[in-house]
Amino acid sequence: MLQNDKRYIGKLFSNKDLRLLIIPLIIEQFLAIAVGMSDTIMVSFAGDAAVSGVSLVDMVNNVIISLLAALATGGAVVISQFIGAKKREDACMAAAQLEIMAFAASVIISILSVIFAHPIIALLFGNIDNEVFDACKQYLIITSISFPMLAIYNSGAAIYRSTGDSKTSMKVSILMNIINVAGNAIGIFVLHMGVAGVAIPSVISRGVAAVVITVLAAQNKKAIVYLKIKEVFKLRMDFMRRILYIGIPSGIENSLFQVGRVAVVSIISSFGRTEIVANAIANNLDGLGVNMGNAISIAMITVIGRCVGAGDYKEAKYYVKKLVFIGYMVIIIPAIFILGFQNFFISIYKVSDATKELTSTLVWIHMGMAMFLWPVSFILPNALRAGNDVRFTMCISLFSMAVFRFATSLYIANVFHIGAIGVWCAMVIDWIFRSSNFVYRFISGKWWHKDLPKEGI
Repeated sequence: MLQNDKRYIGKLFSNKDLRLLIIPLIIEQFLAIAVGMSDTIMVSFAGDAAVSGVSLVDMVNNVIISLLAALATGGAVVISQFIGAKKREDACMAAAQLEIMAFAASVIISILSVIFAHPIIALLFGNIDNEVFDACKQYLIITSISFPMLAIYNSGAAIYRSTGDSKTSMKVSILMNIINVAGNAIGIFVLHMGVAGVAIPSVISRGVAAVVITVLAAQNKKAIVYLKIKEVFKLRMDFMRRILYIGIPSGIENSLFQVGRVAVVSIISSFGRTEIVANAIANNLDGLGVNMGNAISIAMITVIGRCVGAGDYKEAKYYVKKLVFIGYMVIIIPAIFILGFQNFFISIYKVSDATKELTSTLVWIHMGMAMFLWPVSFILPNALRAGNDVRFTMCISLFSMAVFRFATSLYIANVFHIGAIGVWCAMVIDWIFRSSNFVYRFISGKWWHKDLPKEGI
């Protein structure tokens, strides 16, 4: 049984603590998916070329976003572990180092993305028509400007979540998404800017969010961890190494996983606009179905990281099982709802009947299998990462992506001539491999207490 008396404050999480952490994360994840859907819906009124361009580049952007998110994950793990070990000053220093590292990396990525936008699109989606190509290039250049702002927001959000305060990052996220949606509506329906009408609001909204969360984190000096601005300008390699120990393998795993998804989408893009658009809409609906699962995955970092810092294996194991169980509940319920009302959701999009029919099939494949496999494929590995077992999760994910998600997609889609359906069937095979390995690793106990670099402890 969990013990909830004061001796365990800062070490263990009561049910109330978990609710306060998870519910704002669910709302924040829901808003992110809802805004993504609104982007696709609004840009669909600008034509198939526009929605195809946005959906394709979003896959490229996800590679960058996942890389920046990996740094934030590394920072969140380290900060949570310091909190669990009751080392507040070290936790604050780790927060400052996370900010400077994320900003520096994102600036470099942003510059490269703008300069090489044309060759990136040509390399990944060279067989698309000129109208879609131009939409892709414009959207990539504009959204790349927002990467440093997004990195700052992610770092600030990681600081708050590490302390168990996900409510603040949720409020900032609400502000960011309101600005984004309002900007999308103005850009598409009032100014008739097409792709730029959904790209520019992303830059503005992320910029506002970055400023707001940084100011809040710096002013909140009474919190367990706050952002010391003067420490941001001090380079502490010992703390950076701790963050990168988690961040680099996670970054390689996440970014190459997204690269694999881009490669898979490039396969789908060769099947024509119907398959591209159906894939984009299905991704939106499926994202809505698993958004609460994503929230549990983020919460896992804070909870297990705190247990690891305190050196409490039994509580860590207990919370892993508890959060994975919650993960199943928050996947199954939305999955049933989406499958039951998918025709209504799909009808919102202004697309052809053939696209709607294919979208329905893809949603059935994803949500039907997600109820069984998604939590252990994507929530459980965050527990392993929080236990510093990052190399194992990286190797399994990369192998599974290369062999099952990409190679098998290519084989099934082309040999059986079933297009995107074959690609999504290969995704299920990938999930089966990932989940079986992560479950085995957790049961073995080998994920616990992997050594970190000792500097800064």
